[in-house]
Amino acid sequence: MKLNKTTLLLCAVLGTTTSNLALAAQKAPHNKQKQKQTSSVKNLKQELQQLKQSYRNKIAELEMRLSDIEDSNDDTQENVEQLAIDVSQQGNQKAANTFNPGVWMILNGRFVNYSDDFTYQLPGFFLGNEAGPGEQGLQLSESELNMSANVDDKFYAWSTISFGAEGAAVEEAYLQTLNIGNGFNIKFGEFFSDIGYLASKHTHTDDFANRPLPYEAFLGGQYGDAGIQTTWLAPTDLYWESGVELYRGDNFPAAGASNSGIGVWTAFTHIGGDIGVSQSWRAGLSYLHADVTDRQSPAGDSFTGVSKLTIADFIYKWAPQGNRVDQEIKLQGEYFFRNEQGFFSAANDGNLTNEPLSRDQNGWYIEGVYRFARQWRVGLRTSRLHADNLPVQFNNSFLDERDHTPTQHSLMLDWTNSEFSRIRLQVDSNNLDGNHNNVWILQYLASFGAHGAHSF
Repeated sequence: MKLNKTTLLLCAVLGTTTSNLALAAQKAPHNKQKQKQTSSVKNLKQELQQLKQSYRNKIAELEMRLSDIEDSNDDTQENVEQLAIDVSQQGNQKAANTFNPGVWMILNGRFVNYSDDFTYQLPGFFLGNEAGPGEQGLQLSESELNMSANVDDKFYAWSTISFGAEGAAVEEAYLQTLNIGNGFNIKFGEFFSDIGYLASKHTHTDDFANRPLPYEAFLGGQYGDAGIQTTWLAPTDLYWESGVELYRGDNFPAAGASNSGIGVWTAFTHIGGDIGVSQSWRAGLSYLHADVTDRQSPAGDSFTGVSKLTIADFIYKWAPQGNRVDQEIKLQGEYFFRNEQGFFSAANDGNLTNEPLSRDQNGWYIEGVYRFARQWRVGLRTSRLHADNLPVQFNNSFLDERDHTPTQHSLMLDWTNSEFSRIRLQVDSNNLDGNHNNVWILQYLASFGAHGAHSF
């Protein structure tokens, strides 16, 4: 590029030189004729030599200026290229921060009906504060405001604020790393545990209007708290993820934030894969260890000790050629086993104070959901609990299982207008404390905004 510009410049200068020489040649005879005494060939040669030197100097000056301009352009191009590299490395993260976070709202409302004499209680089991179907009539049930975004190239952020009958509360708020290497990631903040299958999922993604009995009895619906999580995704053909979690330990089934604010630890592993193009599955094994300090029942009874929960989960999905739009089958189940040891105090029995307690409890549920048309699904679920018999001193406490095994059968039918709205009708046939009762639930779900994809 430099040679071409210089050549053009030389041609222009030489052309001008030639014209001037021609003019000088024309003037010479004329001058000789007018001033023969003062003109000579020698003077003309000197004049021509001076003219050539002048143009040589001018050409050299122009070449130097041209070289400076080209060097400056090269530096500018290098800066532009480096800037492009920097932008390409950080562009996604900065764009995410500039144009995000993604914000979306989940509306979850329902109408609940049951007989006036129905009381939700599970003999032999502590219950969390939010267990059961709630009051009769119209309800706003745990609607959510969600925000998420990539903070930068290293971190992802998520927050969920829930709205319900009790007001607003922070449900989740955490940072998560974006692949720190070798399949490891870290999450820290307030978040739901990844034990089991349903525990980490928001309730609006469930296939039924409420959680099965074991989740109500053992986790208060689902377990979450302030904590830190480390996961590892194995480099295998099958999906295989394992992790450990540490939690503060304030929330049910823990209490009191024991051990200087590290009252709960968990461990889990999940493995899954595809069977051809139409089938997929996932299985898991999880463990939760909670140090409990003065866990209160709604009636004021308390327990202090250790709670150890083991969960086995499995889910199977079928859709023709992997296309779940018009037809799909889901089979899902989990088994829970818990051992608790410690001391129990009854609120209404002064003789039952700091009584040693050791017991085993278990429960399970299994459910199936069938999409028989693009917008229609039907589902059936059965769940059951069992608690060991306790010594006679516990007979008048709520820990007395009264020889009952709480059982619930649920039937649901839902209509999905789009991925953003759903209406569900569900009936629960309950035999929880020896008395049979049906609970009817009419539920609506709607989401709007930049809603993220749901997990498997």
